[in-house]
Amino acid sequence: MGVRRTTANCRSCGARLAADNNADLCAPCGRREVDDVSAAAVLPESFWNGSAIKRALAERHFGRFLRAYRETLPVEVTQAELGRWLGLTQGQVSRIERAALPVHDLDKLDRWAHALHVPQKFLWFTLTPRPPIADESQGGQLSARTSNSGERDDVQRRQFLKSASVGALALGSTLLQGEFGKQTAVAAEGLPYGNPDVETLKEMTQTFRRLDNRYGGGRNRSALTSFLNTSVGRMLRDVRNSGTGRNELLGAAAEMHQLAGWMSYDVGQADAGRQHLRQALRLCQDAGDDGLVGEMLAGMSHHAAFHGSPGAAVDLAVAARQAAKRSGIAALQAESAVMEAHGLALQGDKNGCLGALTEAEVVFSKASVTELPPWLNYFDVAYMSAKFAHAFRDLGMPREAEQFARRSLEMSDGYERGRLFNTALLASTLADQGRVDEACAAGARAVSMTGTVRSVRSASYLADVGRRLTPFSTNKDVRSLFGQMTAAGLPVPHA
Repeated sequence: MGVRRTTANCRSCGARLAADNNADLCAPCGRREVDDVSAAAVLPESFWNGSAIKRALAERHFGRFLRAYRETLPVEVTQAELGRWLGLTQGQVSRIERAALPVHDLDKLDRWAHALHVPQKFLWFTLTPRPPIADESQGGQLSARTSNSGERDDVQRRQFLKSASVGALALGSTLLQGEFGKQTAVAAEGLPYGNPDVETLKEMTQTFRRLDNRYGGGRNRSALTSFLNTSVGRMLRDVRNSGTGRNELLGAAAEMHQLAGWMSYDVGQADAGRQHLRQALRLCQDAGDDGLVGEMLAGMSHHAAFHGSPGAAVDLAVAARQAAKRSGIAALQAESAVMEAHGLALQGDKNGCLGALTEAEVVFSKASVTELPPWLNYFDVAYMSAKFAHAFRDLGMPREAEQFARRSLEMSDGYERGRLFNTALLASTLADQGRVDEACAAGARAVSMTGTVRSVRSASYLADVGRRLTPFSTNKDVRSLFGQMTAAGLPVPHA
């Protein structure tokens, strides 16, 4: 007999959850979260004309259609991911798919069909009208979706520009016009790939990465996911079985999935993040690229540490180090070693942590910045310093951590999210030393940065600063900082 979960509260609004709700969000908040950070892609006419999709819809059983939809998409989608798009839990999706009798509630069917952008002509009920999409590239004028391939590409471009925010328009617009726009349109039609298509994926990834580093994953994730589900999925499906071009395409797709994974983690979608990173790992393993394999495993280690799984973080880092050694990339070996060090610090293994940090420093001294692959160009002294600071802080050595936290702020422009993280990191090392006024000043600087960076992880970093300052909650500087955090919509610990 299964164990029934004790009723809990929604992590967003605090409302009491139903006993059979296995998620951590109530249904309204779940739907709002879907609207904020993730959405199903607008799919081409050919997808809806597929035999499995048409058969499922002809049976007027939405559950069977959901299963066919998930299985027909070019990129694997789990019931949990589909549930986020629909405002449902994984268990609810499973029950709907397996039910002998179909759902007849027209309100639910209407909402789900709109969420998945099912064309009206394939449905047995009439969709309620929804407002057309605001085309921000046309000065905010309204335009409707169409199934025409050229206009569909325009929709994806508008979605990208809209998600990038006004501050990022100048950065992304030049890449999504002219020759680059033409290359994107070719890739979206699934024509035979070649070097131009690989370069398109790489340029798209670089563009999204710059926006992600500057504004956080919350502004761009849905646009990138849409591109992955349509254009990249078709390119992978059509890829030839052998040849160097195949491996180049697999590697480029892996980099894009990796970025989607980081964005997903950044907005609090851990399941989607793991899914993207696993897909990225499979792609670069298939391509035989040891360097990329090591990078994916190092990223997985990073997130395992962040989500409180130090054992997994260490295991993944060890696997990353093995792949990095095979690749011969010294900087990647240093990154893997410092990831292992952080996991060991979280386990309280001081000797092991210091040994891994020593190895990371030795290997890093041999690395050449000019020999870094493009996907590792973020790895520099500032990045290494931040990881050292995390390790020393979690070992209970805040003075040593402070030195590296300050060095981590000597970073290049364009990494506003990282600057926010590292400023909060510095604040935490100062709080651990009891230097309350300095910790609050650094914390206030980090809070001020949240106005332009949309990132759930930034809230977690600042919440950690708040917890470390809780013993000093009667201090006027701490009360002032907590007030700023509250005004910014950030969680504040209870005294």
